[in-house]
Amino acid sequence: MKQLNTPFRYDYVGSFLRPQVLKDARSAYEAGHISCETLRAAEDQAIRDLVKKQKSLGYHVITDGEFRRATWHLDFMWGFHGIAHTPTQKGIPFHGEDAKIDDTYLIDKLSVETHPFVAHFRFVQELEDEHTVAKQTLPAPAQFLEQLIMPMNLASTRRIYPTDQALIEDIAAGYQKILWDLYDAGCRNIQLDDCTWGCFVDPRASLLFGAEDARLEELMQMFLDINNLAISGLPDDLIINTHICRGNFHSTWACTGSYDKIADLVFRRENVQSLYLEFDDARSGDFRCLSHVSPDKKVVLGLITTKTAQLENPETIIARIQEASQYIPLERLYLSPQCGFASCEIGNKLTEEEQWAKLKLVKEIAESVWG
Repeated sequence: MKQLNTPFRYDYVGSFLRPQVLKDARSAYEAGHISCETLRAAEDQAIRDLVKKQKSLGYHVITDGEFRRATWHLDFMWGFHGIAHTPTQKGIPFHGEDAKIDDTYLIDKLSVETHPFVAHFRFVQELEDEHTVAKQTLPAPAQFLEQLIMPMNLASTRRIYPTDQALIEDIAAGYQKILWDLYDAGCRNIQLDDCTWGCFVDPRASLLFGAEDARLEELMQMFLDINNLAISGLPDDLIINTHICRGNFHSTWACTGSYDKIADLVFRRENVQSLYLEFDDARSGDFRCLSHVSPDKKVVLGLITTKTAQLENPETIIARIQEASQYIPLERLYLSPQCGFASCEIGNKLTEEEQWAKLKLVKEIAESVWG
């Protein structure tokens, strides 16, 4: 189904709550009670069941729910030579809770051979039918770079890469290899998940990056450049979209602030086809930033939160879509939840039934607006 391209009028970001049977299998594997092959079989079946539900709800995009990952971004980094990780002692501060995910850092020059995500994609592709197409989610190149130059990792990074430019070039080369491998495997829909811009719009940006305002401006340009470099020269029929988020861990968030600070730079100049944006609460600001979106891009409005189970009022969401259409024509607007349901294995604080109710609501609203 290569003619099916994301986004769709009703869409989603990509991660789903892990079913208990999969959580149990992973715990058993980590305890040494089952083999890697047994864990893989459990993952395979959980993904088949997930895709069946995605299809039964009428969605045209399918994903593996990120069921083979511990986190939305670090597992991807672990597929590179030169990256190491250890259990964290501190965690990353989110709103009211620390995200206890592995510390991930450089130990050698970066390179990549056969990345496991290519095989992950092939498995989902086998489940496509005439109505559905597989989407592969990856952390954005800027997210990879951010992990390595944040204050906590900068010293280890500088031992390997004395300059930013050499690091950028090796990250981009790794992405090019993986993106071409995915393309050769049949992938035509890529989503780059990117929380870096959420850090820039946060009032604590200087603290987060350990940088003053002038350096922040340099970093924003550098992050835009690495994203564009990594996706340059790819085939025209490879759709590359981006999801710009402010953090999502166990129904908590990391950053706050409207997109205004980065809108002119990113919404105009990042070379992607569509922007998946979150506008689910007051932290997100208003829609005026959408006036900066270049006319060649589509915008997916993340108006339905994945952080709580309460269902939004459809009339309120429809009114917000109409408000957004003051800045972008309705035909270039789409609807989705604001983020995934489980950026990490722990997942957000809602049940699987509540997760599917959210997606049912997204579809119903989209069909009432666009037909």
